Order: sequence, then C-alpha cells, then structure tokens
Amino acid sequence: MSTTTSIDMEAARRFIYDDARLLERHRLAVLFDGAPAGRVLDALRPYRNDDGGWGHALEPDLRGPDSQVSGALSALAVLAELGAATDPAVMRLATETADWLASVALPDGRVPHVLPTGVGYPAAPWMAEPSDSGLLTYAIAGHLWELGVNHPWLDTATAWCWAQIEGDKALVGGYTVEFAVHFLDAVPEPDRAAAAIERVRPLLREDGTIPVDGGQSDEKLRPLELSARPGAPSRALFSAELIAAELDRLESEQLDDGGWDFDFLHWSPGQAVEWRGIVTLGALQTLRAHGRLP
Repeated sequence: MSTTTSIDMEAARRFIYDDARLLERHRLAVLFDGAPAGRVLDALRPYRNDDGGWGHALEPDLRGPDSQVSGALSALAVLAELGAATDPAVMRLATETADWLASVALPDGRVPHVLPTGVGYPAAPWMAEPSDSGLLTYAIAGHLWELGVNHPWLDTATAWCWAQIEGDKALVGGYTVEFAVHFLDAVPEPDRAAAAIERVRPLLREDGTIPVDGGQSDEKLRPLELSARPGAPSRALFSAELIAAELDRLESEQLDDGGWDFDFLHWSPGQAVEWRGIVTLGALQTLRAHGRLP
C-alpha cells in the first residue's frame, strides 16, 4: 500500500498536545512512537471507580463521576487497542470490567445505555435519562472477544446479541448497526458472522452510509466508521473503490488546527474538545491502517 499522503502529521501532533486529554496524548505516544503501554494504563486508571466500573466523563457525552456502561465501553476500547499481550494489567482490567458489567446487566444479558446514577449531571441529550436500551452491549462484547476475555457474562451477552441480530426484526438505528457490526467483526464464529453481515446490507444507502435517527441534520455513519479495519468481515459490505474514496475524504477533512472534527452535536465546550482529540487520533489510526501514513 502507498504511504503517499496529504496529512500534516506534525500539525496533528500539535493538536493532540494542545487540546486532547492526557489519555489521548499517551495513546498517541504508544501507537506512533513506541512508548510503553503502561503509560496509557496510568492515564486510564483515574477514570475508574471503587466498584470496578468507569466514569468521570471517560465517555465525554456523560460527564458524571459514577460508573456508567458507556464508560466501561470506552475503557474496553482503549484496552483492546493496547491488546492483551502488551501488559498483564490489560487483561486484569478487562476481566474486572466484565465483572462490573455483569453486576448491572439485565436478566437477558444486555446492559443499559444509561444507569440512573447519571441523572443530574451534564450529559448529551441522548444520555440525559436512564435507558435500558442494550445497543452498547454489541460493542462491549466485541471488545471483550478481541481481548480474549473468558467470562460468564460475555456468553450471556453474546447470546443476546445473536438473538437481536438474527431475529425477525431488522436492526434499527445507525449506532445500533455500527455496534452490531463491531460485534460481528470480533465474535469468533466467522461463518455465522458473515451471514449476519449480509443482513446489514439492505440497511445501507447507496453511498454506504446509514442515517442517524434523531441526530443532526443529515447526520450519518460512514463506511470507515462502520468498518474501520482492512480485512474485517464487514468489508464485504463495501467496494475497494468506495473505501479508497472514503480515505481520500478523511484525509481532506484535517482542519487548519491539525485536528479533525465530528458531525454529531457539540453540546458543551468540554465535550467538544475531548471528542475532537478522540476522533483525531482515530482518523490517524484509520489512515495508517490503510497505508496512508507510515
């Protein structure tokens, strides 16, 4: 793959140093400079609570201190990015997070979207009220499978995910589809996952996007958000030409300050700056994974 790129990597670094959280600074150093994984873990641990869960706006759209399922998802995403082999603490933290998730899970295995402890703290409109929606269950299960965690709750959650994906009703909602696809890319049942991915195809528009109901005007999830990794089973949904065009678009969206922005609601200054650090690092990871950065 070619590493010819229009990306100003030094400007992207400056943006991370200027505006991103300490966590993203250390993630950048691990991913691009070979820094030890322990530094990311040290930056991640302050978001953890005594109950084993994660809060304190680790997920920037829910800013209270108490443990929330979205915080657990964010923590597992970072741990999966590091990989179980990088540090013994990665698997320990992932397993303990699964323990906490089991403690808040509903009887059918799914985990709520927002727990009641989030009420009264600043939050995005879609996280302002308690919700038993289980859409985060897909992505959480996917990260646990990526990490190789062996946990009874993961078995129950996986059964719930399959029941929803293979049920009589189509998946509804852009983020539900995104998280379900992440699960299908990670679950170690390739033939079953490949068949299920084909059930997603009719939900996509001609350009490979899927609309976000209730979001910003024309808010949508794009192919590289739905399928970020080359060679993932979900790549069957998209042509090589479409992925190449999406990579060109992603390159072109670097802003003058060196960072990338996001198209969902900017509802507070803190949320906006934290998410920009996260999506900037994500853009760099995606571009490098596809040979657009060395």
